[in-house]
Amino acid sequence: MLVNLGKAGRLEFSDAEQARDYYYDRGWTDGLPIIPPTEEKLRAFLEAAQLPATEILGAIPERNRVFTAEKAAINAVMAGCLPEYFPVVAAAVRAMTRPDFGLHGVTATTAGTAILMIVNGPIIREIGLNSGQNVFGPGHRANATIGRAIRLILLNLGGREFDRGTLGNPGKYTYCIAEEEDSRWEPLQVTRGFARESSTVTVFAAEGPNQVQNHGALRPENILLTMADRMRSLGSFNMLGDTEGVVVLCREHYQTLIEGGWQKDRVRQFLYEQACRPLADLKRGGLIEAPIAPVDETTLVRAVSSPDHILLIMAGGVAGRFSAFIPGWGGRHMSQAVTWPIEAGTCSAGV
Repeated sequence: MLVNLGKAGRLEFSDAEQARDYYYDRGWTDGLPIIPPTEEKLRAFLEAAQLPATEILGAIPERNRVFTAEKAAINAVMAGCLPEYFPVVAAAVRAMTRPDFGLHGVTATTAGTAILMIVNGPIIREIGLNSGQNVFGPGHRANATIGRAIRLILLNLGGREFDRGTLGNPGKYTYCIAEEEDSRWEPLQVTRGFARESSTVTVFAAEGPNQVQNHGALRPENILLTMADRMRSLGSFNMLGDTEGVVVLCREHYQTLIEGGWQKDRVRQFLYEQACRPLADLKRGGLIEAPIAPVDETTLVRAVSSPDHILLIMAGGVAGRFSAFIPGWGGRHMSQAVTWPIEAGTCSAGV
C-alpha cells in the first residue's frame, strides 16, 4: 500500500493496519483510527473539488502555516470522507482562514473553542448531511467526517502545539450540521447574502450546544423567553462583549412560532431585546470587579449587540421540544462568523 504524505513524500506499507499504526506513532491522528491516504484516493478528492494539488486554500499568517489543497485532501481522506464531501471541506478551510474569523486566536485560546460548521443548500441532499434527529450526534458519515477533516487539518497543518484549551470541547472531534431547509423561514445562506439555490458553509467559533427545554409553552414569546434566559448566562462570553451566538430551534418550537406568525427577523429582534441583564449582575458575579452604582441596576448588558449577530436556524428531530443556544468566543473584533460558497474550485468571496 502506497500512502501519500504530500511534500513529505510517499511511504509503502504492507497493509492498512501498519499505516494506521505509523500515523498513531507520529501523533498525526485525533486519537481515532484513520483511513490511509493512498494516491488513488487523493486524486479522486482533488478531482471532486476541481482543485490542483498546489492551490493554497488559506493560511494562518501568525504561525507561518499554509493549507494547500493536497494537504487538506490528505486529511479529509484520513478522516473518512468520501470524495464528494471534499468541496465542503475546501470551502470550510477558505472560510475559517479569512481574517475576520481570526483562526489563530480561535484555535489557541484556553477557552476550548471548536469550529462549528453549518451547511446550507442543495449539497445537503446530494451528500446526505443530517439536519434532523440527533443533528449534533453520531450516525451520519457526512457530518462526522467533514467535521473531523477540519480538526485533522488544524492538528496536522495548523499546529496542535497551539491548542491550549483548559477543558477542550467535544466539538473538536467533529462539529458539522446542516440546517433543515424544509421550512417557511429563509435559510441561513439567504440571511447571509447568498441565493437560496447556493450551497454554503458557515463557520463559527463556538462553545458546545447549551440545550434549552420548554415542553409547556404554547405561545411563541414564552418559548423565546426560555431561550433568552439561556443566552444571558453570566459565564458566557456573550455577556462580556460584542459576541455572536447561534440559536438552533427544534421543529416543535419552530412550529409554534410559525403558527403564531413569527418570522426570523421578529424572532431575532425579540431575543436581542430579552437576552440581557443589569450591569449590576455582572459586578455581583465578579465578572467586573468594581463597586455597584445605582445606575448599574438599570443599565442593561445584552448577549448580542444586534439582532443580526444571532445566527438563527431550524434543525433537529420531529419530536421533542429541545432547542439550543451556542455561545460564541471572544468579541467580534476577535472572531466573526464567515459564510463561504461551496463550489468546485471556487475562489469567490464569502461574507
